[in-house]
Amino acid sequence: MHSQPGSGALVHAAVDPAVAIATLAASATFFGGRFDGACLILALLVFALTFPGSLARESASAGELALDIVTGWTAIVGLLVLLGWASRTLGAFDPRMLVAWAIATPAALFAAHRFVPRVLAAEGLRKTAVIAGANDLGRGLAERLRGNPMHGVRLLGFFDDRAPQRIQEKNILGSIGALADYVRTHNIDHIYIALPMASQPRIVKLLEELRDTTASIYFVPDIFVFDLIQARVDSIGDLPVVAVCETPFYGFNGVLKRISDYVLASAALIVLAPLMIGIAIGVKLSSPGPVLFKQRRYGVDGRQITVYKFRSMTVTEDGAVVKQATQNDARVTKFGAFLRKTSLDELPQFINVLQGRMSVIGPRPHAVAHNELYRKLIRGYMIRHKVRPGITGFAQVNGYRGETETVEKMKMRIEYDLAYLRQWSLVLDLQILLKTIVVVLKKQNAY
Repeated sequence: MHSQPGSGALVHAAVDPAVAIATLAASATFFGGRFDGACLILALLVFALTFPGSLARESASAGELALDIVTGWTAIVGLLVLLGWASRTLGAFDPRMLVAWAIATPAALFAAHRFVPRVLAAEGLRKTAVIAGANDLGRGLAERLRGNPMHGVRLLGFFDDRAPQRIQEKNILGSIGALADYVRTHNIDHIYIALPMASQPRIVKLLEELRDTTASIYFVPDIFVFDLIQARVDSIGDLPVVAVCETPFYGFNGVLKRISDYVLASAALIVLAPLMIGIAIGVKLSSPGPVLFKQRRYGVDGRQITVYKFRSMTVTEDGAVVKQATQNDARVTKFGAFLRKTSLDELPQFINVLQGRMSVIGPRPHAVAHNELYRKLIRGYMIRHKVRPGITGFAQVNGYRGETETVEKMKMRIEYDLAYLRQWSLVLDLQILLKTIVVVLKKQNAY
């Protein structure tokens, strides 16, 4: 959920940019340069690409943490080099400084993500907190607070009015009525109210009792037990509203996404034009039929679009029933099998990106027939259409590329699609792009 960050959240968001910029300053100083002019502009770009911190997962293992940092940082460096080449500003920097910075920053990020949580875990540096409500929502909040020291919160326990045998949580400090006195006596810093909204009279009474304390009070409404996409607090005039299902591409993020799509798609089509002409000739010679296969798919907001692919089969199905390609599918031509294994059949979709129908990165579009089937079987299936479909996506680089022959496999693909909507950043897009290259080279699940 997006809202005004607390001190712990601010530390979490600032770790990556602070480390990257500090390493840049150290590299410039080491090689006799000054941290001004071009370096300051570079630092601003780095800040924009790394704030809030998204290069690593705090709960990840050391190996997962290192992989996330390396892929994320490689994507950022690649983008910065591209910007420097396009603007002809690379010459303004000492090459030794740039190389040293590019190599040292991942190591510094890894050390910071292992060290900072330990510092924040120190008793004296954390804010004390209690939770009103030991229900599922309250316990879920407690797990997040306990599991990530970056929040900078030390949870003391819960307050709940229910009988002990009805409460799964053992650390109960008292009833809701005793909370205010406990907060005053123990100088509690944060109070999280996780009571159901049906308990409005109790909540109003509790807020009234807490008026003469200095604690910060946070209300966690039970609508947040649902599957939220880009949840955030906004306002219309002076009236607060809560978004529970929103596209990540509103405002500046939408502009940034479209610019990156146009740049990547234009560059891909220019570079790949000779290859695409050769593929078109190969498709025409391999079997009777059109060069391009056109199929109706669902695009952003569930509107139907036409998606292009190089034809890889002897059929061009686009009806009420569409059978997914399977291993050793007799409908796939020999040349088509090569195209599918190398994903070269997807190249015409860069044209769809320029048309504004697709993005380079996003949930893969499914045939309309598949959408109509799975939207009835999988909860939240249609939420993936809050964004433009992509040529490659988060699910595809996590093992869910190709045929989804069971509903369970499709559910997992949708889980990754929705995770992409929740976690989107430009760095995540670049990470997916790099990982896609690895997946294609390994020819995973393509037939």
